Amino acid sequence: MAWDFYLEKNQDRFVDELSAFISIPSISAADEHFEDVVKAGEWVASKLQSIGISNARLMKTQTHPVVYGDWLNAGENKPTILIYGHFDVQPADPYELWDNPPFEPLVKDGKIYGRGASDDKGNMLAPILAIEALLSSDGKLPVNVKFFYEGQEEIGSPTIGSFIKDNIELLKADMIFSSDGGQWSEDQPSLVYALRGLVGCEITLTGASGDQHSGTHGGGIANPIHALSHLIASMKDLDGRITIDGFYDDVIELSDEEKEMFAGLPFDEKDYVEKLGVLETFGETGYTVQERLWARPTLELNGIWGGYQGGGSKTVLPSQAHAKITCRLVANQKPERIYDLIKQHVENNRPPGVKAEVKKLAGDADPFLVPRGHNSSQIAGRVLHDLYGKEPLETRVGGSIPVMSTLLSELGIHATMFAFGLDDEKIHAPNEFFRLSSFKKSQIGYCKLLEEFGK
Repeated sequence: MAWDFYLEKNQDRFVDELSAFISIPSISAADEHFEDVVKAGEWVASKLQSIGISNARLMKTQTHPVVYGDWLNAGENKPTILIYGHFDVQPADPYELWDNPPFEPLVKDGKIYGRGASDDKGNMLAPILAIEALLSSDGKLPVNVKFFYEGQEEIGSPTIGSFIKDNIELLKADMIFSSDGGQWSEDQPSLVYALRGLVGCEITLTGASGDQHSGTHGGGIANPIHALSHLIASMKDLDGRITIDGFYDDVIELSDEEKEMFAGLPFDEKDYVEKLGVLETFGETGYTVQERLWARPTLELNGIWGGYQGGGSKTVLPSQAHAKITCRLVANQKPERIYDLIKQHVENNRPPGVKAEVKKLAGDADPFLVPRGHNSSQIAGRVLHDLYGKEPLETRVGGSIPVMSTLLSELGIHATMFAFGLDDEKIHAPNEFFRLSSFKKSQIGYCKLLEEFGK
């Protein structure tokens, strides 16, 4: 049976399998769901074994596990392809905003709804099903294949780096493809050639040894919330430019060619504003929205708290105030240097009367930039053209996939993103979904991709 006929015949079963996969609440950020992450990894390993990947297995890391498997029977003269994805998911809160329980998948109107449907369970299952179809039709694959799936991507892959370092020979490959990512639209393919990096920290300012009466001590000692407000305001001006000394020193500016390419993309700023429900765009002056989203670094305040949070009034002068900050980075910025610059800024600009503590958050990532003309990206581009009947757009992504830069630094290989999620599929938000048409297209895409490399 030809692989395309096999895929067509088995789509209903594949959707049922995806539903079973989504129903596992593999939330890596929540300690109480650690065993669910393990269960999801075991589900993936079992699925790989069922299609003929006999040595597929769950492997421990210092935290959440990974799944590895390989099929290496194509011969030494054929390339080895490493396929990456992740089986952990974001928390589903707030649950009350879901139309259907997030871990009770619902198929409706050509879409499957549930946490992780698009990011990344639907996308990462697709190449496994493609390889099932190829093995069922031919009994063999056109190339050697390795699988590397992690259970900690949604918390920044904190221990994946050490796992990769310890398993370089196991993961060694000629090319890497990530099944975590997406396309421009339902009818327009794209190839991502850059991701932003990530670093985060938590700032705590402490005043008195405990909360104090604001009438008794207000005006006599510093208020940590006021102090934190001044400190945060000192990090970015009203033109959107980050004012931390040295923050932009290592940034590689966009070339004129890239600026022209960005300007030619079908991006509608008015539509962007309306979809997000904001009054207008805002960001660093001198750059377009697309340039700011993809190729400029950011410093964002993710959370701020301190003092009384309940109803009514409590005349308290709080002992502490806290803030969480994350920065998206671009080539050639380094997470550790940016963290040091933030820490130095806090020390230099700490308002009087408070002590300051800066803690680095787990899970950082180097920015990732693929050289133009990269071989596996060019071949993937040909496959996408065949699938969509259009040349893929060359794009960047404002988010981060930490493992991409780690694989590059340890294995020396630039990974190519080959995935089929779309921007409107509400990843990380209530009512996440994945189009079943994209689910099927991704299976076809991986069959064509492996055949192309086997020629």
